[in-house]
Amino acid sequence: MRRRLGFSLVVLIAVVLATGLFAVPASAQSLDELRASGTVGERFDGYTAARDPSAAGAVAKINAKRKQIYTERAASQGVPADQVGRVYAKKILEDVPAGTWFQAPDNSWTQK
Repeated sequence: MRRRLGFSLVVLIAVVLATGLFAVPASAQSLDELRASGTVGERFDGYTAARDPSAAGAVAKINAKRKQIYTERAASQGVPADQVGRVYAKKILEDVPAGTWFQAPDNSWTQK
């Protein structure tokens, strides 16, 4: 019985690996890759923006994390979260590589 269970487990693992259930989706890219491809840009308020609809999911996840950081920092400093976001935006713009898209308050886009 033990031998059969071990064999079944090996077969199950092989099937899972063969079907790609543990594989990272091809569309999953890092923020740097998304910026470099131009599908994601940085905004004046410290958040990211999807320049291509295919990046909307990634942008939502990134912005949720940033919102949490900005909210926590704002609470600890006694300032509005949007003010914290704008400070982070300046630092992000300084640190991103040339070619990164940046969205201004008037919604216009420029490349660094």
